[in-house]
Amino acid sequence: MISHTSELEDFLNSCEEIDGTKLCAIDTEADSLHRYKESLCLIQFTAGKECVLIDPLAIDDLSPLNEYLRDATVWMHGADYDMTMLSREFGNLPLTVFDTQIGARLLGVGKFGLGNLVEHYFDIVLSKSSQKADWGKRPLSEKMIDYALNDVRYLLEMADKITTQLHEKGRYEWFTESCEAAKSKVEERSESKDEQWRISGSGKLDPYGLACLRALWHWRDKEAEAWDRPSFMVTPNRKLIEWSQRLAEKQRIDLPPHYRSDRVKRFKQMNEELEALPESQWPARSDIKRRKRDRDFEARVDDMIAHRNNIASGLDIDGSLIASRAVIESIASNEAEATRLLMNWQRGLLGL
Repeated sequence: MISHTSELEDFLNSCEEIDGTKLCAIDTEADSLHRYKESLCLIQFTAGKECVLIDPLAIDDLSPLNEYLRDATVWMHGADYDMTMLSREFGNLPLTVFDTQIGARLLGVGKFGLGNLVEHYFDIVLSKSSQKADWGKRPLSEKMIDYALNDVRYLLEMADKITTQLHEKGRYEWFTESCEAAKSKVEERSESKDEQWRISGSGKLDPYGLACLRALWHWRDKEAEAWDRPSFMVTPNRKLIEWSQRLAEKQRIDLPPHYRSDRVKRFKQMNEELEALPESQWPARSDIKRRKRDRDFEARVDDMIAHRNNIASGLDIDGSLIASRAVIESIASNEAEATRLLMNWQRGLLGL
């Protein structure tokens, strides 16, 4: 466990480059299942010789790691979350991020979780016992340490195997373009809370129902922050939708019996403010353009999906990797150009 900036600097300086390239593998652990505002709690790192744990909760200055990663080639697995955590911590991402999950899927591997791939490539079964552990607690148990190190222990060797197979199948360029697109998606993602209350299911609510949902979401957010727990521990999203409908219909809400009296009081205060809210301040429904789903449109979609599936079958990969149904429908309805929705290799396969 690296717990001091000086230790971190010494370790990174000892990492050897391969053919003039900084090559490493990284995974991260956070406390999103246990805290209101998730924190980066652990960084698992290897540059090939040994695997180490870097402790962001103990190290005052992580800038040596940020400097190391700026011009490094970093392998991750299921990299979206880990890139998000690094972006929040440093304000930037490594020069190159490659994802073993993307590579495995482009090779047609059916089960592509990290444990699945370790078993697939090395015939080793990893323990899943610490998946929901509280990584913000110290000291870490031996079981948690072993679990964390296993997240990077096999990545670089696995990366070699995947890269070789991608070159053999002529899909390496697909892989690099896909990884770059995934990185760009994280860099462009907004962290704003302005519209986060528009959760799944909100589309069926009328403007007053949306006002109820917005008020409930912000009430829950404040309760979670004061309690320092994830918002779902106050109440899950499905309950917010249900309560929004009931409030909009002026029906009674039966709050959970375990709610403290002060939480119930704040809920009632929120409801009173909601009832006094003028109609001019109700949120508008999302302006969703309804597609004309006639026979011609359905036929175009069916033809494109059949074409995609035929190509995917020949390549032995999941058809959604080439184009999802939502993307195909957008193209078929002329809502968006294929150049905006699909990568070069995807358009090339589909002949678009």
